[in-house]
Amino acid sequence: ALAGTAGLGVQRIHRRQKSASADLAAEVARAEWVGVMAGRGNELTRDTFLPLWSNAGWQPRPIRILLPDPEPGRDTWLARREDEVRAGDPGFRAGLLAEQVRINARYLASAARGKENCELRFYDLPNHFRVVITERTAFLTIYRSSAHGRNSPCIVARRPGHIYDFAQRVFSSAWEAGRVPQNDLISDA
Repeated sequence: ALAGTAGLGVQRIHRRQKSASADLAAEVARAEWVGVMAGRGNELTRDTFLPLWSNAGWQPRPIRILLPDPEPGRDTWLARREDEVRAGDPGFRAGLLAEQVRINARYLASAARGKENCELRFYDLPNHFRVVITERTAFLTIYRSSAHGRNSPCIVARRPGHIYDFAQRVFSSAWEAGRVPQNDLISDA
């Protein structure tokens, strides 16, 4: 009720991102455009985003995807996030998160091959949240420091609203500053 009065546009809050997957899949399937700023991109390779990649569900629409920059280095935001997750998941060895981002980027490059208006960029910003945005709805997941994103809360906000506007500003700023990947990073070879 408070969110509605304050103009935040919050439609729903999921205690865990993974419980928002059905709502997200439905929104992505009918969206005129989709923007995703992910923490590593695993969910982009799963059923939630299948309408973007399958020939049955394909429709020409702008799709912009931002993944963390996987270029090596211990002084990157991705490496810092990896250290946070490792505190809650001892199986997370150094370099694993960057390796997963590279694999997901390759998958996305292959899935998007031949599809118009699909672009991928890398960002080097704090890896503390995920944004999925369409012309109607924003899904904003705020990562808990030592938990995987799927176990973090997800705010679903409609347009118009302050949370939607915030998500759009974050995504747009990161997109403009993003780095276009080199072909050798995302090729199948």
